[in-house]
Amino acid sequence: MAVEGGMKCVKFLLYVLLLAFCACALGLIAVGIGTQLVLSQTITQGTTPGSLLPVVIIAVGAFLFLVAFVGCCGTCKENYCLMVTFAIFLSLIVLVEVAAAIAGYVFRNKVKSEFNKDFRQQMENYPKNNNTASVLDRMQQNFNCCGAANYTDWENIPSMGKNRVPDSCCINVTVGCGSNLEKIYTEGCVEKIGSWLRKNMLLIAAAALGIAFVEVLGIVFACCLMKSIRSGYEVM
Repeated sequence: MAVEGGMKCVKFLLYVLLLAFCACALGLIAVGIGTQLVLSQTITQGTTPGSLLPVVIIAVGAFLFLVAFVGCCGTCKENYCLMVTFAIFLSLIVLVEVAAAIAGYVFRNKVKSEFNKDFRQQMENYPKNNNTASVLDRMQQNFNCCGAANYTDWENIPSMGKNRVPDSCCINVTVGCGSNLEKIYTEGCVEKIGSWLRKNMLLIAAAALGIAFVEVLGIVFACCLMKSIRSGYEVM
């Protein structure tokens, strides 16, 4: 028996939410890929809690897209089993997102520590490896910073020489400008990049709360539709 009355409105709203889920899923996949690209330029050695974050985001995005497809089929066909599957899987996604948020908060200092360690390691390899030099130069230019804690960190790199930093530390980058320490950025990259991440994490957290709210609404509407479908079966 087809759903009637107010349930038609619920069914329509569920369609709208399912479209929103698809958009959220694609957004999560894009965020995950973007995060992976950023981390690949900062944390390059080994597997850390921070390096696993983009993998989790992409996996959740792909799973959410699959769940939205199941929800569309269940809503269209008014199939009770598909709607139950949709509600259960969507609930699991919400739980995973909550767990990921908690893990991100717990391991936030660990990520910063790993980044600081890896940045200093890359500084030691700076004169020897062109790829490493390119990554560090790009970070120092993009974030207007120099060294890990500050520009004096480069004094501990013997091959750089005294009173000299990479040209990418300069306010106006020119060949050989790194020998003039009066015209360079003095702040360290670890804190600068950390501040940038914290600022953007607030935006990500706000977006995550919005997505979670939409997902909870989806679960509620799915349960309402399931109840209506089940009532129809009982009447028949």
